[in-house]
Amino acid sequence: MLSLVVAALAASAPPAGSRARPSPRPGELVQLTSGASTVAVRRGGGVLVSRSLNVWKVPRRSARKVVAQLRRSGDLQLAERDHALVPMGGVAYSDPLVAKEWWMHAVGFDRVQPPGPGVPATILDFGLDLTHPEFASRPNTISLNRQELESPDDYHGTAVSSVLAAPANGLGLVGIYPDAVLREWDFHDALLSDVIAGFDVASRTRGVINISGGFTPEREPLLERAVQRAFDRGSLVVASAGNDRTKGSPYLTPAYLPHVLTVAATNEANRVTYFSNRSRTVDLAAPGQDIPVAVPSVFTPSGYDVYDGTSFSSPLVAGAAAWVWTLHPQLDNTQLFDLMRFSSRDLAPAGRDANTGYGLLDLPRALTRAAPPPDVQEPNEDVYAVRPHGLSPAGNVPLTAPGHGAATLRARLDAYEDPVDVYRLWQPAKERIVVSVRGNHDVNLTLWGARTVSVAERGAALRRDRLGMSLRRGKRLDRVAPRLAPAHGSYVYAEVTPGHGTIAAVYSLNVATVRR
Repeated sequence: MLSLVVAALAASAPPAGSRARPSPRPGELVQLTSGASTVAVRRGGGVLVSRSLNVWKVPRRSARKVVAQLRRSGDLQLAERDHALVPMGGVAYSDPLVAKEWWMHAVGFDRVQPPGPGVPATILDFGLDLTHPEFASRPNTISLNRQELESPDDYHGTAVSSVLAAPANGLGLVGIYPDAVLREWDFHDALLSDVIAGFDVASRTRGVINISGGFTPEREPLLERAVQRAFDRGSLVVASAGNDRTKGSPYLTPAYLPHVLTVAATNEANRVTYFSNRSRTVDLAAPGQDIPVAVPSVFTPSGYDVYDGTSFSSPLVAGAAAWVWTLHPQLDNTQLFDLMRFSSRDLAPAGRDANTGYGLLDLPRALTRAAPPPDVQEPNEDVYAVRPHGLSPAGNVPLTAPGHGAATLRARLDAYEDPVDVYRLWQPAKERIVVSVRGNHDVNLTLWGARTVSVAERGAALRRDRLGMSLRRGKRLDRVAPRLAPAHGSYVYAEVTPGHGTIAAVYSLNVATVRR
């Protein structure tokens, strides 16, 4: 459908004249409680990172003092060291003389017609070269902040963006969604604070967010909340799985997080590449080896090269998702998330696996397959995500409320992408609450009291807050009905999790109240 002629010269290292960006100066990230005073943070030189999460960055010189003050005043939710993202650039540079983009046939791009501009796709990466012939006059190309091209990693943002949205302009290459509304957030030094700020800005408009990089520690609580907040606002987050298969496939954040569409890489034989991370959190795969890309001319005089990496698989899926969403705007992000992975073409071995998830991106099937029903109230992995002034100002709508003591809903779980569902319930004064759940596979039910901070509580907090649980095996009904009724009405929390051996399940939850 679209011809491609790329004249690219080899340049695997930045030219001698490129400038190295000064080393970043990480500080401390602090998340304040709702309504907390910002005086201590501001006096310590703090800078707002994410308004929606109330996250601030405090310089290293004053961090210890500020954190101590916030703890004493009760204004601190979380504190975390700021540190740098690990970019997932080219694992190996391939032969730069390319005659075609082989991925087009592999994902079915050559069998469908791309739409015009629609749902935006945002790239969180190093800066985009807005002077490159692919982008200099490209319409619907929006910089969300200043784009920099100063460090050896700054080829990466242009390369990733070209795979998603290089226009059909007769020059170089064509991206998977040529007319996409392309938005760029340059995370500059790639510090955690820069990435969190990017998610905050990008998610103010519903769209697809791509990040081709990650952080190596397995647990990143503030980044997890930033991703959940973006999902809560209606966006879809797509991330590359990583390029460290030969090093044991370590977890990368945000790729391993729930509600992140994680993408592995395949080669021309439709097999997982030698570098693509193996993980149960992989949702689907897309071509990621010998991928033609645009790069700033300061790195390669021709402005084009050929790279390998899951960094370039991820924007193929992100662009395809924005395309599908543009043609099916009635879908919410939970439907789009599952549609993209369920419509993929299964690769050997049969069924979902840790190499390629549900299979290879199949654009025609994604455009024509019926979407699953919405998965209500996501994200709802813990109490803070559903209560007011937790993940969002209003929190999730409680299933029951004063005067409305009964509710029924259908939802679904996934052990890797949606491992916990938490719901807020109103328990009237002097009435017992009865909660039951039944799934098409084994699911478990736990009921938590009004003082619960997290469903991960242990020790004394667990003994105080857990009101009851049911762990019945198989498809049998799980039911929790504490004998005691509170003297005063309060909100309690129902937790549903996958049961023994369950990877994915659809379930029905029922809530009722009865007089003591």
